[in-house]
Amino acid sequence: MDGVPRTPEQRRPHSQGPADRLLRTGALRFSVLGPVRVWRGSEQLSTGSPQQRALLAALLLREGRTATAAELIDALWGEEPPSQALAAVRTYASRLRKVLDPGVLVSESGGYAVRDLAEGALDLAVAQELATRAEQARNTADLHRAGKALSQALALWDGEALAGVPGPYAETQRTRLEEWRLQLLEARLDMEIERGRLVEAIGELTALTAAHPLRERLRELLMLALYRSGRQAEALAVYADTRRLLSDELGVLPRAGLQELQQRILEADPGLATSSTPKPESTTTTVRPAQLPPTAPDFTGRAALVGEMTDALASANGRVPAVSALAGIGGVGKTTLAVHVAYQARAAFPDGQLYVDLQGAGPKAAEPATVLASFLRALGTAESAIPDSLEERAALYRSVLDGRRVLVLLDNARDAAQVRPLLPPTGACAALVTSRVRMVDLVGAHLVDMDAMSPDEALSLFTKIVGEERVASEREAALDVVAACGFLPLAIRIAASRLAARRTWTVSVLAAKLVDERRRLDELQAGDLAVKATFELGYGGLGPAQARAFRLLGLADGPDISLAAAAAVLDLPVDHAEDVLETLVDMSLLESAAPGRYRYHDLVRLYARACAVRDEQSQNELDAPLSRLLDFYLATAARVYAFERPGDRLVDHLEVTEYPGLEFSDRDAARDWLYAETGCLLATVRQTPATERLRKKVDLLLATRDLAESGDAVTLYEPAAVALRDASVAVGDKHAEVRVRAILARTHSLSGRFQDADEEAREARSLCASVNDAWVTGDVLNTSAGIALHYGRDTEAESYLRKAIESSRSTGDQPALATALVSLSRIHRMTGRESSAVLLARQGVDIRDGLGHALPGAGARYALGMALAAIGSTGEAMNVLGEALQVFRDSRQRFWEGMTLARIAETYLAMGSPQEAANAAEQSLAVLPGTAAERQRAATLTVLGRALHGIGHTDRATACWIEAQALYEELGSSEGKAVRELLGGRTQPSTCAS
Repeated sequence: MDGVPRTPEQRRPHSQGPADRLLRTGALRFSVLGPVRVWRGSEQLSTGSPQQRALLAALLLREGRTATAAELIDALWGEEPPSQALAAVRTYASRLRKVLDPGVLVSESGGYAVRDLAEGALDLAVAQELATRAEQARNTADLHRAGKALSQALALWDGEALAGVPGPYAETQRTRLEEWRLQLLEARLDMEIERGRLVEAIGELTALTAAHPLRERLRELLMLALYRSGRQAEALAVYADTRRLLSDELGVLPRAGLQELQQRILEADPGLATSSTPKPESTTTTVRPAQLPPTAPDFTGRAALVGEMTDALASANGRVPAVSALAGIGGVGKTTLAVHVAYQARAAFPDGQLYVDLQGAGPKAAEPATVLASFLRALGTAESAIPDSLEERAALYRSVLDGRRVLVLLDNARDAAQVRPLLPPTGACAALVTSRVRMVDLVGAHLVDMDAMSPDEALSLFTKIVGEERVASEREAALDVVAACGFLPLAIRIAASRLAARRTWTVSVLAAKLVDERRRLDELQAGDLAVKATFELGYGGLGPAQARAFRLLGLADGPDISLAAAAAVLDLPVDHAEDVLETLVDMSLLESAAPGRYRYHDLVRLYARACAVRDEQSQNELDAPLSRLLDFYLATAARVYAFERPGDRLVDHLEVTEYPGLEFSDRDAARDWLYAETGCLLATVRQTPATERLRKKVDLLLATRDLAESGDAVTLYEPAAVALRDASVAVGDKHAEVRVRAILARTHSLSGRFQDADEEAREARSLCASVNDAWVTGDVLNTSAGIALHYGRDTEAESYLRKAIESSRSTGDQPALATALVSLSRIHRMTGRESSAVLLARQGVDIRDGLGHALPGAGARYALGMALAAIGSTGEAMNVLGEALQVFRDSRQRFWEGMTLARIAETYLAMGSPQEAANAAEQSLAVLPGTAAERQRAATLTVLGRALHGIGHTDRATACWIEAQALYEELGSSEGKAVRELLGGRTQPSTCAS
């Protein structure tokens, strides 16, 4: 089926780079990893009879070495050659020579050889070269490059190697090449697992273990992938299946490595988790002159940056000076890192290390001429020999350093102009520069942007200062503290120092003090250290336009903000806004998360908001930016909705916006915007106070309702809807309340929480009687029908849909009519009226297709596919479901993508194809968002168990059913009864219980 994903082994190989060149030049190409074939350019040449191809294969596999006539006769016929074997070999060689280029097949010493092939002319040689590259890449821990090389090598196989070639030599080589292919496949899958690509590995390994049931390495890899995916019971079930199969087929036990892996899984050995070995730190030695400040004794983490900058310093090689410019916000630890790196690199600079604080963030930065005089004195220049002018001092400085190996650390620089005279000359010297400004105009410099610490690094630094004993007993509180510090080293050091100085405080006390965002910056000060003071230095250096942008952008919630949204907040043209924002990025007060996207560090955002409250003149100046932002999001989201559903009436029932949104040229661009902005959209909906602009926020949820079905976004979407429902009830806005209750009824239904959905739908229907909102009335009726159907209230469900159909026909609302018809199709299918279910679903598909509704049309095809499967039309059902799957996948609807894959798996089972069913079910489990689809996950596990049972993986099937039963019991669902029947008298696999 075209809509169903295929495993890599099912895909046709793409031509490789050398083959492309040979194709263009018309040179000969040979294939043995499949049928033995020859091409000249794009033309396939005739290779004659099977014996003639066998002769060509024998010569190609000797890689240019001569094969005697006797060897070739033995290769083609073995111990019983025909009487005219030698003459036949000569005839075959003569015919091949006429087909091939001159000089390729040569006669030599009574035998033959294939010579002078172009690079990449033989697919086997290309595969061997790729395998060698993969091994080299793996030895350097470059698993991505190694895996890519192995995938390219495996793609060269086109079915069975030497397919159809007769003779004992070909048979031996076929076996060898198949074994090598499996080894390459195992190596690639091993690397996939090491890289954490577990979903892909599990699906492929499930198919491979069924195809090669006695190959223990494949089983071992499947166990490891399942275990690392959190599926311990299935991993142990694989071992049980393997042990039983080996005992039944061969009368042996699994090999020692497989037994050891089973034991380690039973013991939950932490060594089975992916781990990385940190790069060893280089040793340092003390040399003079040495102006470096003391290194921090509790320096923590930053291994990647230390390695990167140390390598950059090591590039000082007598030709150019190595300059690394490190930029980041105040308090991120630039100086600490630079000093640490300088100490690491001291051995490479035996002639000395110079250091200066250029005070670039303060009101009076150091003058380059003054710094040069200080450096010259440190390098042994007499006071009387130091010139007066900056230019002369810089020239003397370069002369003094000429031929020396000196490291210069220029800390806290203002800009590139301040730094340039202080850089060492061409030679073996190097410089480290730290600044809050990105020095893009410092020619030749290695630019390094420094971010906050990782959570592990932050906790490690906190623990070093506070003490292991105090942190160990309150680890969760310690994590809360470093998170509240935004993982900023300065903030962590201040918080930890305060705690270390107060023996009566617990970590929880400190965490509680940092909870209140309004007080957090005030809490983060100790002695002469203060986070707020550090940020104040940067803010004080901004011009009026930059300062305003810094303040106002901080008002918006969300993980980041796009350039277009920022322009709306600032009420500026996009080009002007970009200039202002890029200035803030260069000054490290704003981060560029990606081209056209910006974000604050958490503590910098708090400081920006404090500046807005302090420096804006009125409450309106604080409210207006957020009002423009909400209008921008709503107007743009409405256009995205219209692209997905042309003619849908919802867009006519949304609140009118005053600030314009984006225009889109096509559906893909509109959809990309929606998913890129998910976090920002929903953060804007939830941003307090929720009662302001309430109806627009509710309508923004309606216009982005696809997010409720797109996977992980539902974990943000649903809480936003709950907050708006509570706000609408609090202010008595029934118009907003009925809409948000309709949203929640549908969202709860998708999440499998039907009791909550039923309550919301009942309240919404009650409100519809007093609120004249035709669109929401139809939506509530459709949702109510689905809920009633779940509870077995078939007549009630059908009544809701009849009303919805009547209403939509009377108003001419074709999209609403299609929705109701598709929902009614589901009822007919579930109540035994399969034929009418097909007719109703087809009507829904026709309406959606006529309107150009790709995504709703996929939903209609999903219903049609199930109805067709119910009447036994599995072939057409598979086609229709495949079409739906492709649309759901393109639209990033992970929930419905997973549901469709599950339906495809069921259809495969009905067609008697359990292996394909297992593959589709595995993909469904990987796609379904766990927090939003426990019921669907249980159903898919049930299908997967049936498929696995069908291919002989009985213990693993049992493990799937046990997990499904547990999920149904947790949900209180009666559907668990069917799983219990499948289990029958089975218990959990013995390996799980042992």
